[in-house]
Amino acid sequence: MKSNLLPALVASLIVLAGPALAAVRYVDIYSTNPTPPYDSWPTAAVTIQDAVDAADPGDQIIVTNGVYQSGGRIAVGTGSGSGSNRVAVTKPLVLQSVNGPEYTVIQAYSSPVTNLGVGAMRCVYLTNGASLSGFTLANGATWAPWGAGVWCQSSNLVVISNCVLVSNFAGTRGAGAYGGTLVDCVIRSNSTPPISSAGGGAWGSVLVNCTLVGNSSREGGGAAICTLTNCTLTGNQAIYGGGAAGSRLYNCLLTGNSADDRGGGTFSCVLLNCTVTENSAGQYGGGVAGGSMFNSIIYFNTAPEGANYFATPYSLCCTTPEGGAGFTNAPMFLNPASGNYRLQSNSPCINAGNNASVVGSTDLDGRMRIVAGAVDMGAYEVQPDVSGEFIGWLSGYHLPTDGSADYADVDADGHNAWQEWRADTNPTNAASVLRLFPPAGSLEGVTVRWQSATTRNYFLERSTNLGFQPAFYLLESNIPGVAGETSFTDTNAVGAGQFFYRVGMH
Repeated sequence: MKSNLLPALVASLIVLAGPALAAVRYVDIYSTNPTPPYDSWPTAAVTIQDAVDAADPGDQIIVTNGVYQSGGRIAVGTGSGSGSNRVAVTKPLVLQSVNGPEYTVIQAYSSPVTNLGVGAMRCVYLTNGASLSGFTLANGATWAPWGAGVWCQSSNLVVISNCVLVSNFAGTRGAGAYGGTLVDCVIRSNSTPPISSAGGGAWGSVLVNCTLVGNSSREGGGAAICTLTNCTLTGNQAIYGGGAAGSRLYNCLLTGNSADDRGGGTFSCVLLNCTVTENSAGQYGGGVAGGSMFNSIIYFNTAPEGANYFATPYSLCCTTPEGGAGFTNAPMFLNPASGNYRLQSNSPCINAGNNASVVGSTDLDGRMRIVAGAVDMGAYEVQPDVSGEFIGWLSGYHLPTDGSADYADVDADGHNAWQEWRADTNPTNAASVLRLFPPAGSLEGVTVRWQSATTRNYFLERSTNLGFQPAFYLLESNIPGVAGETSFTDTNAVGAGQFFYRVGMH
């Protein structure tokens, strides 16, 4: 009996001796009773730094809406003066907002005249093991060492997700981000000076599903010395490598980037399954200069020498002039004028790549990367039974393109996204939906009205008895839609009786 009880008792003591649960700290800029350790909303800290100081390693800090622009801290090893941080996370903990970057801002300080100057401050410093989620990091500035929006202790042990890094300035590297793994982030309008600098958007970072737009630097306007997977780089500028420099890019789209000298899209980068189009350079390689490229589309770029590529070996690419394995035929984008660089169903780039060069299981839309046995060239894979026009339409409304939104009723109006695309209505506005309005009767008949679009033709059906099979029969077809509302008068609907209508599209 005793010998059976002893192991059970020992086991229970081991469980009781386990580590304590991590605590949650709260931050509210409008808190009226900030009381350490800030473990409830009524006692929430007013500044994020106060909550960080009160936290233990492994704790979670939750921040509610507001523009957090007070406080500052110099983290050990990050320098002094311009190395000050609005928030310094020197412990491995979780820092996240309640409602996301639209509502929660960490704003540092950048001189409106010189960017730096007295009081210049970066937004956030993150040590290894820390994570940051759901913030806008704005107006940071630092001369030394690097990273005005966020400086991470390493690239693979710090995670930043669902953040917007905007209008930050660094004197040397990584104005938006220095180091860290950034997931689902927007990096916009960050810059370094055009002398001895690199990585206007990010330097030394791992970037996944990120958008880099309007950043600038001497080398790598968007990114330098980074690894980018499923990212979009648009409108970035540099002397060398408008979009990226010295980086590896997988399933990325680069468009509208520019370089004063060479590499409008990329400079000295490795590209796998990328689409590089409509970029420009002042001298060499409007699309790509240096590095190498595989399974990629490099087309419609401009430069005085090497419009699409300069001094860049490639294998199985769609580009011109011919200089490696591949072809020079135009890629046949769906609708580049509207920013849809997916492939038409008869594009020569379909199934034309080498599966051995594929990195990752999804394309830039987040859908299956290899379809029908062979990978397509470029950032997008043509999907079975899913229209590229539909996927581009989802992107235009900032809805997920990975398939999760295809049949979701985002605005709860009774129609899913695919149905709203077919009807050319707004999937994020419940008032925008194909619907019949109350009819109006008169001596001439019944006038039926419905919400419509000029891009669609409609048919109208009528029934006088819903018990019949089929209940409805065609009343009129090929009715051109007009903006806002289309009407049709049924002149046969007169006298006593019931009339039922339904509208559809061809």
